[in-house]
Order: sequence, then C-alpha cells, then structure tokens
Amino acid sequence: MKIVGVTGGIGMGKSTVARMFARYNIPVFDADAVVREMQARNGAAIPAIAAAFPDVVHDGVLNRAALRARILGDPDARRLLEAIMHRMVRDAEKRFLTLARRHGARAAVLDIPLLFEARQKDKSRERVDLSVAVSAPLAEQIARVRRRGFAPLEIAKIIAVQMPDHEKRRLADVVIRTGLSRAETRRAVSRLVRKYL
Repeated sequence: MKIVGVTGGIGMGKSTVARMFARYNIPVFDADAVVREMQARNGAAIPAIAAAFPDVVHDGVLNRAALRARILGDPDARRLLEAIMHRMVRDAEKRFLTLARRHGARAAVLDIPLLFEARQKDKSRERVDLSVAVSAPLAEQIARVRRRGFAPLEIAKIIAVQMPDHEKRRLADVVIRTGLSRAETRRAVSRLVRKYL
C-alpha cells in the first residue's frame, strides 16, 4: 500500500486536496479532524492539555482561542502542545493505516499539516512514500483564512510560526497549486493518482 502525505500551511487548500483523493476510493486520514476530536469537550487530549495549560481548560472544555494565543506567543508552549498531540495523533494514524491495509487499499492519504516538521524530528524512518505540498499565493491564503474569521494580526502570527511555503514546496515530491480553480486542482489530483497510484 502506498502512503501519500499531503501537507501545506493554513489556508493553502490542503484538506480540500486531501478530500479529493476519496473520489478514487483512497482512504484519507485527516489529522486536523483527529486533533479537533481529541480536543473536544472531555476529549482524549484534554487531561494532558489541562495539566500543561491549566488556564485554557475549564470543566473539560478547551478554550481554543486562549490556547492559540498562548502558543503563538511562546515557542516553548507551542513545542509542549505539539509533543502532547504528536503521540496521540500518531497512534490514531497507525490504527487508520492498519485498517486501510486490512481492507486492501492500494493507497492511503495522510493529511498532516506538520508532515515535514515531524520528519525532521524523527529521521529513523520515512513516514510516507510520496509527499505532496499544497500551495497557493499569499494573498489567496490570507483571504481564505480571513473568511474563517481570523483577524489579520492573528493570521500573520500563524503564518510566521509555520514552515515557509517555499520550504514545503522544496521538500515535497509533488506540488499542487490551488490558486487557480477547484477544477484545475481536481485535474492536478487526477494526474497525480494516474502517475503514482
């Protein structure tokens, strides 16, 4: 089974691209969705987050805005949160891949924002067979994130702490650009599936 890693910064269209693989009966692991589930009310990650950041969890409910503000202003806090979530997400990912293999999937997609960052930390094994960076022009990226309700200063801070887009593109085996149209993005995914999967 081939494992495809799809990554990209906030607002690049990474999750949209990952979902497009499902049209080819390729199962998709959405790391962001797993994180949201684990960080929901009384989710699996809440006790560890509450222990590390007691001021952002109240009665089993995470104040995501407060946590985001905390980690954007403190690199040590961001690394601590990543360490908490990394192990839990990797365990969920392993369960997903085991199930995909059991069902005879020819390929599986891992939609992982920190794919390259994790690879730099864990050089013991390659996580994916094919890495895909999803990219869009900066103006389009910012516009997309603003439509989610983020303030301009917050967007700038988020982009500043992420691996630069040009670096992700340099590290990737394949780059899919999403700044044109959804139809063009679908065609790019189709070409990738035909060529590699």
